[in-house]
Amino acid sequence: MKIESIQPAGWPRPRGYSNGMSVEGAGRLLFVAGQIAWDERQQLVGPGDLVTQFAQALRNVVSVVEAGGARPGQIVSMTIYVKDKQAYLTRTAEIGDVWREVLGRHYPALALVQVADLLEPGALVEIQAVAAAG
Repeated sequence: MKIESIQPAGWPRPRGYSNGMSVEGAGRLLFVAGQIAWDERQQLVGPGDLVTQFAQALRNVVSVVEAGGARPGQIVSMTIYVKDKQAYLTRTAEIGDVWREVLGRHYPALALVQVADLLEPGALVEIQAVAAAG
């Protein structure tokens, strides 16, 4: 399977995401439901701390991807839902550190969406993803 980032000619290279992803030879796609900062007992971790919640939610995405037979580098699309875009932007450097710790320098097609609320009380971020599982 071949996965590559798509970059339109003349556009500046984005930081922390890809404009598009191409997957060739994938036998299966894996759709990951929105993951929040639950631990394995479905207890919310990092109450009030966006970076801690982001880290746990991202690790949860990776756990589902791996359980589905794929690797984190096969994630091709991701949507991040946050309750407070400004809080996300303020802590971008810390979130970037977490990203590189969990996913390295793999940057799928990405969207960030601010929402009024999330289903689970206290959740500050939810991450949904698609992976090419081979």
